[in-house]
Amino acid sequence: MSLGPDVKDWQEGDRVMGRCRGAFAEYVLMDTREALPVPAALDWTRAGAVPLTFLVVYDMLVLQGRLQPGQNLLIAGVTSGVGTTALQAAKAMGARVIGTSGSADKLQRLQTLGLDLGLHTRQPDFADKVMAATDGQGVHLAIDTVGGTVFAECIKSLAFEGRLAMVGYVDGVLTAQLDLEALHSKRLCLFGVSNKLRTPQQRAEPVAGFKRDWLPWMAEGRLSPVVDQVFTFDHLQQAKACMEGGSQVGKLVLQGPAD
Repeated sequence: MSLGPDVKDWQEGDRVMGRCRGAFAEYVLMDTREALPVPAALDWTRAGAVPLTFLVVYDMLVLQGRLQPGQNLLIAGVTSGVGTTALQAAKAMGARVIGTSGSADKLQRLQTLGLDLGLHTRQPDFADKVMAATDGQGVHLAIDTVGGTVFAECIKSLAFEGRLAMVGYVDGVLTAQLDLEALHSKRLCLFGVSNKLRTPQQRAEPVAGFKRDWLPWMAEGRLSPVVDQVFTFDHLQQAKACMEGGSQVGKLVLQGPAD
């Protein structure tokens, strides 16, 4: 690690993780506002799996989602990198988590992370089961990692003053019907978590809160990324094929030549 002339809070040799452009490059520049210290409890493999998904999930659960202890969370597509991260973090926050997946085996594996209820389905047919599991109340927060095919079902699953986070569309469906009566009468809140159009300052704003709230949990071992497989850099194409095939639970990590 090399430091710019105006960097004051870091020293060469510090273990650093963070978001930056050029993920597959050998050398990159990182804004110090995005830099995070790597807790001793994390090796480099797990540290590499932290910044993107955990900062996105912090935005979803804490900053915009306002998830509280004892509340219900629904994760459509719970076995993804974002899904497993949200599951762990929500359990650490004291929430009850319901997740959907097309794989019963994957849902079984996530019980060790505290998944309260796994719904085995790839279809938009889970709202009734979510309502039954929450005594007709619905969930306080839903995360849609799948896309337009389950958007309306996530809306149906929300409680009064529920929130819906739109974070992905692996199904390729970018449009969906919106129940305006439900939006109006239940006082729902819909939000996205993309950083694509944000300024560098806006992207860096959640970092301080993440360092304060969640980094200590990582140091204590309460939070740790779920890493499914590690690929060496010369197997990049295989890693991409694995990701596109959707067979993993959690994150895939690409190991650089110097790791």
